[in-house]
Amino acid sequence: MRIALFGFMLESNGFAAPADEAEFRAKMWLEGEALLADARADTCRDPGGIKGFVEVMDATGPWEPVPLVLTGAGASGPVEDGFFRRYVARIEAGLRAAMPLDGVYMETHGAASGTAEPDPEGVLFAAVRAVVGPGVPVVSTLDLHANVSRAMVAETDALIAYVTNPHVDMRERGQEAARAMLDLLGGMKTAKAFVKLPLLPPSVALLSDRGPYGAAIAEAQAMQRDPAILNISVLGNFSLGNSPKNGMSVVATARGDQAAADAAARKIAARLWARRGELVARLTSIDDATAMLREACADPSRPALLFADVADNPGGGGRGNTTDILGRFLEAGIDRTAFAIHYDPELAAEAHTACRGARFRARLNRTETHADSRTLAADAEVMAVSDGRVTGRRGLLANRTLDCGKTAWLRLEGRIDVVFVSVRHQCMEPAMLEHLGIDLRALRGLVVKSRGHFRAGFDDLFTDEQIVEVDGPGLVTPMLQRVPWTSLPRPIWPLEPDMVWNVPENVAVV
Repeated sequence: MRIALFGFMLESNGFAAPADEAEFRAKMWLEGEALLADARADTCRDPGGIKGFVEVMDATGPWEPVPLVLTGAGASGPVEDGFFRRYVARIEAGLRAAMPLDGVYMETHGAASGTAEPDPEGVLFAAVRAVVGPGVPVVSTLDLHANVSRAMVAETDALIAYVTNPHVDMRERGQEAARAMLDLLGGMKTAKAFVKLPLLPPSVALLSDRGPYGAAIAEAQAMQRDPAILNISVLGNFSLGNSPKNGMSVVATARGDQAAADAAARKIAARLWARRGELVARLTSIDDATAMLREACADPSRPALLFADVADNPGGGGRGNTTDILGRFLEAGIDRTAFAIHYDPELAAEAHTACRGARFRARLNRTETHADSRTLAADAEVMAVSDGRVTGRRGLLANRTLDCGKTAWLRLEGRIDVVFVSVRHQCMEPAMLEHLGIDLRALRGLVVKSRGHFRAGFDDLFTDEQIVEVDGPGLVTPMLQRVPWTSLPRPIWPLEPDMVWNVPENVAVV
């Protein structure tokens, strides 16, 4: 069995600066044998899909992997068109050179948009199908925040989305994709159904263990026990994509039974629409968050608190450097609190030059131009510096390596600790602070620039009752009525709260 492996991972925030080739290469670029070696290593850079796929194939028996290129910019802006076209051409050339192939597995995010192309994954999938032909199985995994198009469904034999949010099942979904590939290679034909709902839920309402979204995922998983069903993926969408592809999706894939796929997709979609009123954001103001932390600092019997700066989440395309919460906590005299992680390459480099123990006047965001990324000045002491290479121990980053570039722990005004990095990432793993020497259990407050993935990384330190989602500024605000939309399909709920919609009768995709 000759199976091509590659991946393109990007969640595009339609309001963020474009993601160019340099950003993709800086964050993740694995090519040829380096990709295969990473998949088989104890720790890896791959998010997990290819690793899981390779594990199942290796355990099944002899096969010949054909590794091409895995790249990803995480969450950023639309992909720069020139780079995207070059990437697609590289994949096309690699597939042609590898023919004949028995199958293709792609690890993709599914919520990309481009500076010129609104549906990069649809274009990529169509290019793959054009090279390998209609008879070669093509399978892709997706993030559950994917903005799915009909073309993405039509050009593949199976799409398999993550089930958990926070995403701790990428490896398992890669394994599921491998099992689907083996079934396809054994002669199975898939029947697919696709429903695009005019629903634009905020990201904070899409945790997989609660609410209508969690209920829909649980129901879909239960329906997969039917032998006729291969997979049912419930995709929440990435709302800040500002894309014609926006909107929740249900993709049902059956083992040749079109009626079963159609019924499953329509049932899940109807349940989601019926409970749409629960898909809302409930955030705490910065002033109220400040008051809560002051009380926690004053009373040791109170539990420590974790504040999620959800609107400035780099994992959704945020700049990762707004200072509104930090500035307010400094003004209020807050202490025993840490902020992680703040993207500021200039300040991180200055701290590396100054070395540990140095004191200086730190100026945050000195070269930033975005209105939300305000400058802030404070007296700083360099507590520790590192090269920013960490291996995660929990959640999404368990046994995965991450490069944050030059990293520095600064203590501002002698009271608040801030971790500054040179490569923009969200904070979702304790190792991002602990590798510098920060004792998380000694803190009364922790502020993370993340939307929800931190929950899987810090769940040994903070329960749900200790987590506060804060309403600050940023490119990833879940307060959707504030966003200057330009490219959404309309009407869409909740922007048109009184709209009427019914599940379409014909949901089959051939």
